[in-house]
Amino acid sequence: MNNSIYNPFTSFDFKYKKCFLSGEATDSNIQVIPTWLLEMAGFTGDEAIKMLDEGIHSYKSLKIPVNTALVGKAIDVLDAEVEEAFKLGYEGVSKLNQDILFKWLGKFLYGFVYIEMYNGIKQNVLSADGLNMGQGLMHKFGNLHAMLQGIYRSVTLENFKPYSIEVLELKEPVSFSFKDEINTLTFSLKFKNFGIIACLQDNGVNSKYHSTLLSHINKQPLLEQQFEELCARFYYSAYLFNRLPEYSIMELNGEVFIEAMPLKGMLNKPIFDEWQHKTYGQVLENFWKPWGHLLLEINQNPNAPMSYFSPSYLPEH
Repeated sequence: MNNSIYNPFTSFDFKYKKCFLSGEATDSNIQVIPTWLLEMAGFTGDEAIKMLDEGIHSYKSLKIPVNTALVGKAIDVLDAEVEEAFKLGYEGVSKLNQDILFKWLGKFLYGFVYIEMYNGIKQNVLSADGLNMGQGLMHKFGNLHAMLQGIYRSVTLENFKPYSIEVLELKEPVSFSFKDEINTLTFSLKFKNFGIIACLQDNGVNSKYHSTLLSHINKQPLLEQQFEELCARFYYSAYLFNRLPEYSIMELNGEVFIEAMPLKGMLNKPIFDEWQHKTYGQVLENFWKPWGHLLLEINQNPNAPMSYFSPSYLPEH
């Protein structure tokens, strides 16, 4: 990565002294979950969330440092566009430019990464230089951070999309909720009559992996259980994804240009490890907790886990 592009993972800059995105001096903090979203969801902000360090935090207490003039105003513009789409539900979100959605979702998820890093250093779980954190994981975080520079400056992605993002319509309105898996940079959100699934550093291969099921769905409204099942499939395939995407990142005259390297690289093995129904069933059980489906029920047929989709819709792994 070009050293002139701010990368907080080179010096583990998570001490609330620099803007999370630009590295410039910070003069304010912004909420990870925007105030407008909390209000739209009918939340007070006092709702609790458990972080990886087992600490309990309120939604409104989750904040990250920002330089208002350089980054804060750009985030306000981004948030305003997403807010307008969210007001309209599926009709608005499905029409939102996916590059904009990527920046917003990436900023959302990265906010949690920043806080987790800060907590880890503060509690001496991570050393100040990050030496006891996986190098591959830091590499992925650093690449996402470089791409998020496009929130406030010119960043060109050279003929590729770094993400898989699917926006699905739901048959019945639901309350706001979200899940994330930081290790794979996978995120899902459901609200009103829509759901979003995003893998933020996969160059689009998870959507291709599930293309059979997605083509069968073909914009049909989903039951909430079907949406959660699709989430489980994406989260599990993101875990099976065995490549670490590499990018050529160059800054020229103040602009950033990012080019994706071929995922195959020097490896001849498939990009995804072998799908194991038993393991997938364990993932699915977690997503189906609200409906009380137990693993024994889900894996009753070891070769065909329980599904809310028609068997003809499901791929053979």
